[in-house]
Amino acid sequence: MSPPLAQIEAIAVRFQAAAIPAGEWTHETHLMMGAWHVARFGPDAALERLRAGIRALNAAHGTIDSDTRGYHETITGAYVRLIAGFLRGRPDGETLELSVAALLASPLAARDRLTHHYSRERLFSVGARRGWVEPDLEPLP
Repeated sequence: MSPPLAQIEAIAVRFQAAAIPAGEWTHETHLMMGAWHVARFGPDAALERLRAGIRALNAAHGTIDSDTRGYHETITGAYVRLIAGFLRGRPDGETLELSVAALLASPLAARDRLTHHYSRERLFSVGARRGWVEPDLEPLP
């Protein structure tokens, strides 16, 4: 179950301020912020904002972006595309709260979801971390 809309919005405010503690920056929180941004700004602007926000949050946590840690462009970009496709398929007029709940209950929320599209070698390569890399197993929507 997803938090109420007011709580999602509060998390978005803390995300934009790079004020989410590391322990709260979970996979589910990443997905919620992805959905919030895609719903508010569309996929292209969402990716730009998420990229900047994740990097700022990593810096606030003391996580240095490197070849093995920190921001990962392909993972972020792939999830933006998956979330955008998911949201396009939701019923007209559905609230963000219900869409987020459905997203978190869907197969897209599985931690290994991207391995349906990418081999581990490709997804976790330095090139994929540093820039966009197309899937090598199954196309993204």
